Amino acid sequence: MKMKKLFSEIPYIKTERLVLRKIEETDAEGLAELAHSPTVYRYLPTFLFEQKYDTVHCVIRRLYNECFKESIILGVFMDDRFCGLAEIYGYREKTHKASIGCRFLERCWGKGIASETVGALVRYLTQETDIKVITASTMVENRAISRVMEKNNFCLVVSGADEDWGYARPTPANKWVWLL
Repeated sequence: MKMKKLFSEIPYIKTERLVLRKIEETDAEGLAELAHSPTVYRYLPTFLFEQKYDTVHCVIRRLYNECFKESIILGVFMDDRFCGLAEIYGYREKTHKASIGCRFLERCWGKGIASETVGALVRYLTQETDIKVITASTMVENRAISRVMEKNNFCLVVSGADEDWGYARPTPANKWVWLL
């Protein structure tokens, strides 16, 4: 099978329970709920694309024009209901590397959706593109996402590295690398 170049298309990824796909105007209500949840964003950088504009409709209209060459953001859906976002970013063509991240509505926590989403991203990147190295950064205090990373064969390579996540002080982050 010929490998796709990352950013040559917006992926459509299907798992047993989930669909990861392009965000559309009809997803605005779910995206607004996510983007306005302080509980969700306490573990995330302050500069994420869905936080960039005043309305989610503006975010959706601009998403695939403004940030598509730097980041692929997909909606995560279960039974056609919006659960959250999955992201592929930090693409390095020469080293065949990309980073992944995800964020979910609080009512979707604890249901295996994050683990299934991370697994789906890994399968897509390793089976359909030429990506060989997958990394992720998570807040040290977010223990649930650490378990998700471990379940999906990510190895913790640095713990507590200070990163700029847009807060007043550097954010202690865990750095993960996916292992075959």
